[in-house]
Amino acid sequence: MWHAYNLISEGDLIRASTIRKVNTESATGSTSANRVRTTLTLAVENVDFDTQAGMLRVKGRNTEENEYVKMGAYHTIDLEMNRKFTIIKPNWDSIALEILDNACDVAQHADLAVVVMQEGLAHVCLITPSMTTVRAKVDVTIPRKRKGNIQQHEKGMQKFFDAIVQAILRHLNFDVLKCILLASPGFIKDQLYDYMLQWATKIDEKKILDNKSKFILAHSSSGFKHSVKELLADPNLTMRLTETRAAGEVKALDSFYQMMHNEPTRAYYGINHVEKANESQAVELLMISDALFRSSNINQRKRFVKLVESVKESGGQARIFSSMHVSGEQLGQLSGIAAVLRFPMPEIEDEEEDEVPNTVEQEG
Repeated sequence: MWHAYNLISEGDLIRASTIRKVNTESATGSTSANRVRTTLTLAVENVDFDTQAGMLRVKGRNTEENEYVKMGAYHTIDLEMNRKFTIIKPNWDSIALEILDNACDVAQHADLAVVVMQEGLAHVCLITPSMTTVRAKVDVTIPRKRKGNIQQHEKGMQKFFDAIVQAILRHLNFDVLKCILLASPGFIKDQLYDYMLQWATKIDEKKILDNKSKFILAHSSSGFKHSVKELLADPNLTMRLTETRAAGEVKALDSFYQMMHNEPTRAYYGINHVEKANESQAVELLMISDALFRSSNINQRKRFVKLVESVKESGGQARIFSSMHVSGEQLGQLSGIAAVLRFPMPEIEDEEEDEVPNTVEQEG
């Protein structure tokens, strides 16, 4: 529903099933009110997100003939989980398409992966707020330890660990993932972690080495999928996961504040300053609040979309911050947009800075 809130803009058309109160008059002149279910297409004027109920309230005028609702009459449609609706936009820009991709593709927005294992069995899972999907199952027969001959057992364990590492590399998107949880009874998780780092160091596997800090080791009761639920219910672990997940945004903001302190001509915030830097292809890291893309001013939204596209085209990184996270709130205090530059641009300091019209402040 958060994705839908960021997707639906003023001027879009929304088609959905809804309830309308209809007054009917009988032959005798008496009136009665009935609630009827009908499908309406509204031209969106206002979208309100009720975070407690997880529901969107979309208000607008009816745009298609209907036996119960006149053309141009106001109506409010409640959109909630598992209720179908259609969005019709005059223009699907790159940000809208990215939101759509993120909402539809599990791998795109599953920022947590869990590998549960026991001797000879492992499951590689992706976790989203709505579901857990198994991306790979590793099942390897491991010979028992025999007195005086543990080589076969060790070979079997090595084969098992290798299969898990290959499954991690094949099925996990490290660009999206913020945390990878390795869990097992006993010390199998520790042995796997050590094996993986040694193997990655030997062949210089950057995917593993550059994302070392994303791995967290934890205890699980087994290597079966059901133990994932127990893991995620552990409050101590939840706390560590929250910190790890938000680390990317926090780190980006920290780098901005550090740059402001050490080299202020390489750190700017506010739309005019950042656009000016982008004209010289100087933006290395752009941070922008998702609140700005909900601007009711279509030209404002287009301006932000164009900036994000331009930064990416010139090889910069663009991070969209959620205004519901602490880091997003902090960015909101900096007008909702900030950038770290590739090189100093002291001449920008003389530019006048526009205020972005109330967009971020409305988020509260």
